[in-house]
Amino acid sequence: MAIRAEGTRSGTDAWKRNSRAREARERVIKVFLTACAYLSIFTTFGIVIVLFEETLRFFLEVSVVEFLTSTRWAPTQGDFGVLPLVYGTLVATIIAIAVALPIGLLTAIYLSEYAPSGLRQWLKPALEILAGVPTVVYGYFALTFITPLFRDSVFPGIESFNAISAGLIMGVMIIPTVASVSEDAIFAVPRSLREGAYALGATKRETATKVVLPAALSGIVAAVILGISRAIGETMIVTIAMGAQANWFGSPLEGMQAMTAYIVQVVGGETPRESVTYKSIFAVGSALFLMTLVLNLVSYWFVRRYRETY
Repeated sequence: MAIRAEGTRSGTDAWKRNSRAREARERVIKVFLTACAYLSIFTTFGIVIVLFEETLRFFLEVSVVEFLTSTRWAPTQGDFGVLPLVYGTLVATIIAIAVALPIGLLTAIYLSEYAPSGLRQWLKPALEILAGVPTVVYGYFALTFITPLFRDSVFPGIESFNAISAGLIMGVMIIPTVASVSEDAIFAVPRSLREGAYALGATKRETATKVVLPAALSGIVAAVILGISRAIGETMIVTIAMGAQANWFGSPLEGMQAMTAYIVQVVGGETPRESVTYKSIFAVGSALFLMTLVLNLVSYWFVRRYRETY
């Protein structure tokens, strides 16, 4: 009996030691994960603080009204109207979404509603490979292939640097984003909704367009806004293929300059760090940050407002 009691106490002590060690490991892991979360938050705040601090220094020398309303951007001549850069960014983004939205959405519908499971398992990862192609490759493809193709066939007067080629290739680049996120939203719609539509005599097309798509609308809109944000923030494609000419209300067949391309131009040059021109990249960066922030807030509100719960 004494030996049995001693063995029981030993087993209990060992279990307590293991339990304490396990709890200690859990606390360490929790502290590590919390530190990672706060590190990302503090990093974001640090970027925002530095960005807006430098932007305020720029606005001590340049009028905010001129920056937001002037249609002339020529930093070497003291003209800092950001609207031509915004216009170039929006033109390329609109062209990109015009390409990515229909192709990406139709691809998502096919993968979710029509493709066999075996085909879907390898086709979706193959589609997402496009997202891994370096953007500099897309940029040179637009410059050396798409633009000459347009010049020889559709637009004889197209310039070497233009917005339409950059926008088209940028649309191809964001197709995986729109298609993947939309497909996830469509695939998450309960099977019971589809079966109910089939029971009422609906065809597969009617079920997909009139039942599944409305049910997945919030996720699809989030995918589109995510694609727009990705296009607005794109750098290398617009830098290589669209040019460096700030063009207000120019044709898509002409060269333009996006906001990100201007930042690359100044940073990659020999502009003095304390000059107004150098400080202007922070003002442009702040405007770009606010544009993407508004888009993300709209996406968040739309998903919260129209999300379907099952």
